[in-house]
Amino acid sequence: MTLSAPSPESAALLARARELLAAHPVVDGHNDLPWALRENVRYDLDRLDVAADQTGRLHTDIPRLRAGGVGAQFWSVYVRCGMSGDDAVSATLEQIDAVRQLLDRYPGDLAAALTADDMESARAQGRIASLMGAEGGHSINNSLATLRALYALGVRYMTLTHNDNVPWADSATDEPRADGLTAFGREVVREMNRLGMLVDLSHVAPATMRDALAVSTAPVIFSHSSARAVCDHVRNIPDDVLALLPGNGGVAMATFVPKFILPEAGEWTLAADNNLRVHGLDHLDTTPEAMKLHEAFEAANPRPIATPATVADHLDHMREIAGIDHIGIGGDYDGTAFTPAGLEDVAGYPNLVAELLDRGWSEPDLAMLTWRNAVRALRDAESVARAEQERRGPSNATIEELDA
Repeated sequence: MTLSAPSPESAALLARARELLAAHPVVDGHNDLPWALRENVRYDLDRLDVAADQTGRLHTDIPRLRAGGVGAQFWSVYVRCGMSGDDAVSATLEQIDAVRQLLDRYPGDLAAALTADDMESARAQGRIASLMGAEGGHSINNSLATLRALYALGVRYMTLTHNDNVPWADSATDEPRADGLTAFGREVVREMNRLGMLVDLSHVAPATMRDALAVSTAPVIFSHSSARAVCDHVRNIPDDVLALLPGNGGVAMATFVPKFILPEAGEWTLAADNNLRVHGLDHLDTTPEAMKLHEAFEAANPRPIATPATVADHLDHMREIAGIDHIGIGGDYDGTAFTPAGLEDVAGYPNLVAELLDRGWSEPDLAMLTWRNAVRALRDAESVARAEQERRGPSNATIEELDA
């Protein structure tokens, strides 16, 4: 489903949105293109060249990133929770290598970014700043040395959990075990602060969110989560946690995943996911085989449709609770089978900005949402890291010592 042709008033808003994004492009907190490349072509960019329009195969390619006004992207170097131990570490390294292949192949469009200054430099050069985020603490196999190695390879945030608990932190979508963070989990957060790696609290349980905010001396982020008060899904952020962000300096980046933003979409998506499982596929699968099954299911069971207005409802609420300095955008493209109408792919950000303009958001406030907040959070994390590194060296603590 796509939106109908815009009225003259809507077209004017869309033109304003594009002008704003030319000056203040989107920093998107989470895109799963590396995993999509792994699943579809085992990273063979000759078979899936993202310099060309890949509509129908991917949510993301360079022409649509350009059309969407994206100026910086955190590429997720996610691996599934079914991978554990050294297998998870190795797969994460392969994901990092995939991002490096993208950077090497498309240097005119993508620029490696490790710092906030790098993000600003890429924007000045007209390139898309490319950062990496590891999605799930299983990627470090309970090792602070592995955490440091990921940072050295360019990873600038880590989501503490994915859909399953890790031994030191509870996930939002698993049975509580640690009641938040264990002692080792708190040490992970402290070591991330010392490194300058952003602590990402998407996917984690509310108790984990609160524990991390109590420990962290640097801004945290939610790379792709929305407001639980607007859509009561466990993956979203409770109001009391949003209210803590001004004291921390953190940024909550609203996601576009329909089941997280539209209440009616949740039950439908559960049924669609179960349909994949019945056919022997993982419910997170977005390969062509999985998408054909989804399309057949959707034809028989019409899907509730989210729109840019649905996302804007979340952003209105998040701004009210956390403040304009503490919100951003994290679409989760290529990490979800379904997207809102008008936000079908990475070209859609102007539609969201136009919706917010229509609601009376000022251009300075929109610049905070799209660019400035995320850059400021990383810059502040870098400042904290410099101070922490003057005060102490690397932690060599082990989970066995701290959580015995």
